[in-house]
This record gives sequence, structure tokens and C-alpha cells, in this order.
Amino acid sequence: MSVAAPAPAASADPPSEPDSTSGRRWRVWRAHLTMALVALALAVYVTGGLWDDPYTHVLSDNVGDQAFFEWLMGYGYYTVTQGSDPFFTDLLNTPLGVNLAANTSITVYTVLFAPLTHLAGPQISFVTVLTLNLAGSAFAWYLFLRRWLVRHAGAAAVAGLFCGFAPGFISHANGHLNWTAGWIAPVVLWQVLKLREPGRWLRNGLRLGLLLAVGFSIAAEGLFYTALASGIFVVVWSLAKSVRAEARAALPTVLAALGVTAVVAGTLLGYPLYMHFAGPQTFSGTGFNQRYFVEDVAAYLTYPSRSLGTLFGLGKELAPNRTEETSFFGLPLVVLILVSFGLLWWRAEPGRRATLRAVGAVGLVFLVLSWGPRPMVNKHEWDIPLPYTSLMHLPLFDSALPLRFALVVIGVFGIVLALILDQLISRRIPVGALHAGLSTAVVVSLLPIIPLPLRVQHRAAEPAFIADGTWKRYVPPGGTLTALPFALNVTADGQRWQAYTMARGGRQFRIPEGYFLGPQAAGEEGRKREGRIGAPPRATDWLFLRAGWYGETPQVSNADRAQARSDLAYWGVDAIFLADEITGSDHQTLNRSAVEVTARALLGEPERVDDVLVWRIRRGTDPVDR
Repeated sequence: MSVAAPAPAASADPPSEPDSTSGRRWRVWRAHLTMALVALALAVYVTGGLWDDPYTHVLSDNVGDQAFFEWLMGYGYYTVTQGSDPFFTDLLNTPLGVNLAANTSITVYTVLFAPLTHLAGPQISFVTVLTLNLAGSAFAWYLFLRRWLVRHAGAAAVAGLFCGFAPGFISHANGHLNWTAGWIAPVVLWQVLKLREPGRWLRNGLRLGLLLAVGFSIAAEGLFYTALASGIFVVVWSLAKSVRAEARAALPTVLAALGVTAVVAGTLLGYPLYMHFAGPQTFSGTGFNQRYFVEDVAAYLTYPSRSLGTLFGLGKELAPNRTEETSFFGLPLVVLILVSFGLLWWRAEPGRRATLRAVGAVGLVFLVLSWGPRPMVNKHEWDIPLPYTSLMHLPLFDSALPLRFALVVIGVFGIVLALILDQLISRRIPVGALHAGLSTAVVVSLLPIIPLPLRVQHRAAEPAFIADGTWKRYVPPGGTLTALPFALNVTADGQRWQAYTMARGGRQFRIPEGYFLGPQAAGEEGRKREGRIGAPPRATDWLFLRAGWYGETPQVSNADRAQARSDLAYWGVDAIFLADEITGSDHQTLNRSAVEVTARALLGEPERVDDVLVWRIRRGTDPVDR
């Protein structure tokens, strides 16, 4: 196939070296091992702040998402040991529950790491998966590029490290175990390219079906992008005149393999897909504004917050938040890729041009999609409709955030980078001014985007009331317990503390609210409700959030107490507790004193138990009368 760089045959080695085959094999494995160690070391460097103290350190730029994924790790152990539904739970957001299939449930990870979660805690599982995701992504891209596109391991290694540790994936390392699983793309692409192998349609179809099932359970949105990119590549490549006959000959084999893939993936994903699109507590959209979460056009030319470039004042705040800096390549790298693409095209044979055309088409499509429905330039939106305007309400596209399409551009840049480096290393571009200029440009382009370690901050440790199981004296089996403030993305303590109890096993409690994606409270008859972040707020949880977030201590009235009685009955709350230390979100310190004052005024005097204040809730009575 024209996408593959032909590997030198063993027979081409000098016959005077009988051990040349084994020697070459050792050199290949040594290169693989070196790349794996380098990728792992860089991943540990990036996540080092969490490894320093995983139990009381949290990612400063995304406290809420880290708590959510730690909760999923804890629920994974609960799923394995209790036989619960991995795609729906009422332990969170009681009494309605949460559709985990419509969220990012990373089911494969939670099950595989269940033993580690039980032995060391969800905190360790979280940072382990995050580290392995980054290292594994770089290594998987290295293997893919080495197998299909370049001859030299050095070219594949540099490009693989770029793909695994590009600014977009470093930004998503702030809490996103789904988006840092960048290894899914090269592994799926590898299998897509193998679909055309004669006589192996059954085996390749089975493999791809299994990969799709795994990929869906870890990063459904990322898998959608990979499938879309693969489709664009295959169609554009197949239409090239130089390879049209080759594509036509491979079509029956590819279609047979895809039929097997559809059967396997459909069988394995039947229930998850039903839950995702039609199960209880499902929704449309994500609760995020698709006109806000777009990639600023200028962001492609600047540097992200966690890079060497920013240390020298070259960065710019152009992302919606620091978790979504999905391009931020810098002007030198963008220019290098454009010049390299032109040079590669000029020097390419017709078959390789077909590959370059298809890769370029993928990059261009995803570049434009990342700009969303209207172009944003230096945070100014221009009233010019873009193609995404016609796509944003379609299924799958309506659940995507446009700026994340830029993550596919990383792979396109990585491929072009690998190809030009391969020509530089092999001296197919002769030593001279052009060779020296391109080599210098590579260094100047990549140095500023070398990542800095992720920012971390302190978070409240698990209170002894939870860790020692004292809570069981206050909550009956199947009962509901909540921390103050109620669990949300910006007040995530209660949700992660529940995760720790699930990881230990045994009896569990339910919690109201929580951080997740769910439906709005109401919608049009016969129409799926729009998505939102968390549960629709009720008066009582909003009272405590205002106290913690803004330090407000309102004058509690009898109407507030009556509303609290109604809300607590709705949630089925048996007890409420306030820890001595509570954690805010993203550099925000919660006002614990205001929370306590509000709780005493609303609920009466608490009990001091271990290191928390506890309020017992007797349903049907006014909270303050206790």
C-alpha cells in the first residue's frame, strides 16, 4: 500500500554477517525499549506533582474532573465486586441516578485497574492511568509511524513524542483520562490500514471490532473523531488517479472486514449504545456552549500555558480554559509543517502524493471544524458562518465541542513531521543550506512547546469519619449521606470521598447531586432534554454553594427551613456532615465558616463526631427542631 514505507529486506544485508538478521532485530527492539522508557520518563515528569503526594495533591486547573474520574475508578471496583450496572448508577445523583454511558465512563480502565484501586485507592489509579496514557500515546504513535510511514526510528520517535505530548494533550492531562488516551487513534488507524490484506478479512474485522468496543468505553468522542478522520482519509486516498485501481481491487476485502467489524462491535456495544442514546437520564448536547468552546484561529500560532514558550512570555490566553488548549502549536511549527508538506509533495512519487493529499484533506477538514460555527480571532467572534453551523445539530456532532477537533490536527502535524525528519536523517534531502535550514527549523519549532509539569494544589484529606467507617452509624443500608457543600464540579469533596469508600468495598451510601452530565429538569414533550452539568439545582444546595463560594451567610427563614425539609426528603438524606477542611476548585478557597453558620441556622446544632460535624435528618420534621 502506498502509505507504507518499504522496509529493507533481510536479504539485502551483507551475506558476510550471518547474525545480521538477529542483530537488526535487536537494534529494533532496543529502539522500541529506549522510546518506551523516554516516553514513560517524560510522562512521569509531567505528572510529577501528583506523584509527589497523590492523596492530598490535586490538579489545580481542573479539580472537578479529577474528582469525577477518581469516582469512576472507585465505582469500577464496586461494579466488579457487586455486579452493578457499569452504565447506570443511583449511588450518584440520588434518587434519579446518572447515565454513565452518556458520560465518559472509561469502563475498560475502571475494570482493569480495579485491583490497584482497591489496594492503593482511586487517587493512585487516576495518576497511574494518566501517566500511562501520555506515555502510551507517544509510544503507539511511534510504532504506527515506524511501521507505516518512515524508515528511521529517530524520525518516528521525535514525531511520536510530539503526538503524545503535544500542547493539546498536555492541557487535557488536567483531569481528562479519556482525552489523554491518545493511543486509541494510532492503534485504530493501524488496524484500518490492515483491512485490505488479502485473505485476512475475518481476522482483521474481528480485531477492529474489538478495538472499537474498547475505544468507545474509554473515549467515545475521540473514537468518533478517529472514525471520521479515517473515513475522510480512505475516500480521498481512493479517489486519487494513481491508486484508484489499487483501491478498487481492495474494496471487496475491506467491505467484508467492515461487515465483521460491524457485527462484533454491534454485539459488544449493543447495550452501551442503547444506554447512551435512549437509556434513562440521557440527554442531547453536553451542557457546554458550542459557540464558546471553539478554537481561536490565533491559538494555532501561540503557545500554551504549560510550555517553555510561555516562560519566555510567548504564550497567550486564548482558550476557554486551561484544559482546552487544544492547538497552541506556535507560529514556527505551523510554518515548518506547511513548508515541509510542500517540499514532500514536490519530491513525492504519485503513490505517496495520494497519501499526502489524503492526510492534508484530513488536516484541513479538522482545522476548519475546530473553529466552530463562527470564526474566533483573538477572542473576537466574526459573523461569518462556517461549515460547523450545518453540523452542530446533527447526532454526534451535537455532543462534540468544536475546539477538540484540533486534536486530530496534532496527528496530521505528527505525520508530516515524521516524513520530513525521515528525509533529513536519511540525507534524501542532501546536506546543504536546505538541510541545515530545515534541521534548525525543527529545533526552533519544537523547543518552545516542550511541556512543563502540570500544576497541582493541596486538597482536603479524607476525614476519619469516612475513612474509619463511622458514617455507617448514621446511615442505614441503602441510605443517603451528603457532605457540605453538596457535591458539584466546584465542590467535589463529597463525590471523591464516596469514591474512596467504594474502593474499599462493603456497604455504600448514596449522595445527592454530584458532578456529571445529565438532562435539564424539563423539556418539550416528545423531545430529548438538553444536557447540563450536574443536576438541576434546588434551593437548599444552592444556599450552601453560595455560602462556600461567595461567603454569604443569609438570614434563614421558616420558608428556607420548609424548603430544606422538602429537598432533603426528595433526596432521602439520612445525615449531613461538614469536614474540618474542605476543598474548592481551581485556586478557589471555600469559606467553611460561612457553610457552618448556614448549616447551624438551617439544620440546628450538630454533633461533633471524629473530625466532622454531623446533622441527623429525621424525615418529616423541621430540620431546625432537632
